[in-house]
Amino acid sequence: METTKEVLQGEISAAPDVLYMALELSASKWKLALSAGGKRVRHYGVEAGDRVQLLDVVEKAKLRFGLVGRVKVVSCYEAGRDGFWLHWVLGEARIENMVVDSSSIEVKRRQRRAKTDRLDAGKLLSMLVRHCGGEQEVWQVLRVPTRAEEDARRTHRELERLEREHTAHTNRIGSLLVLHGLRGKNIGGRGWQERLAGYCERLGIHEAAELKRESVRLALLHEQIREIRVAQSELLKSGQGVQILRLAQLMGIGAKSAWTLFYEFFWRRFNNRREVGSCAGLTGTPYQSGDSHREQGISKAGNKRIRWLIVELAWSWLRYQPQSELSLWYGRRFAGGGARLRRIGIVALARKLLIAIWRYLEQGVVPAGARLKAA
Repeated sequence: METTKEVLQGEISAAPDVLYMALELSASKWKLALSAGGKRVRHYGVEAGDRVQLLDVVEKAKLRFGLVGRVKVVSCYEAGRDGFWLHWVLGEARIENMVVDSSSIEVKRRQRRAKTDRLDAGKLLSMLVRHCGGEQEVWQVLRVPTRAEEDARRTHRELERLEREHTAHTNRIGSLLVLHGLRGKNIGGRGWQERLAGYCERLGIHEAAELKRESVRLALLHEQIREIRVAQSELLKSGQGVQILRLAQLMGIGAKSAWTLFYEFFWRRFNNRREVGSCAGLTGTPYQSGDSHREQGISKAGNKRIRWLIVELAWSWLRYQPQSELSLWYGRRFAGGGARLRRIGIVALARKLLIAIWRYLEQGVVPAGARLKAA
């Protein structure tokens, strides 16, 4: 078997009209490794985010490798901070690009190993050639959303962030009041300004000023959260969120959860239930070596937002859908056990629930025994 070193030194069995390119992205500089069939690897450096310089390097590499006419360019980079904009840019330039899950890339297991951006780019290049040569298990390629699909995810993600900030400011105001024996009620809510004025009269000058600044930031968050929720409601009323409304018809699933489920997860197509569970990181990871056999729990190699949400929805499902087959199955298997067994069981229920929701959206099959909200 050829070693990685031999591959990088040019013994790449590939079509001569294909140019392979691997990009190692960092904050300031990008390292590029390029190669063609039977040619040595060439390394280049470009300024981070400079798409013009990047495409110039591709053209220079074609000339250096003697590629003329129609040349197929295949590239790859690891998913990370830069997101997917580079994938879209490369696609517009007729470059076939792959965004790779970095956790699926094989690495040496030595405690000390050489690691530089140049070496990493070369490693990516060799794996790209292997992948294009038919080795499909080399790494995991991500399903890249379109610009519109990625843009649609910004609303609920911003809302999540604003709600966390809102909680932080509310807690901060409450803590400032407790320092002086005061107990804030309905912080930021109706009548807050009148109560705030009363609190400030009992505080020092700087303490009152800090409390007022916190209240101003809290009021701004209130307004921004309200704007996003109004925008979401208008989108649903316009008829563009049919699938979200269908999800919200199930008892135990609210509009906010339905929005996240659709735009974070069900915007893509799944071929079978295994893909559904795997994408959420809810598949098992068995460990078998010799006489040792054990389960290591779920993989967690998926969308963490959906994994957290579907576990919460599983608890909600038990409450609002007690006569459904899923709830009855959980009751038979786990309800009679201790707290630890119930927590293990809720993850299993979450996976089954996610698959049931997928079938409900794709095939219109309502989960057995489940109730729908009144129209």
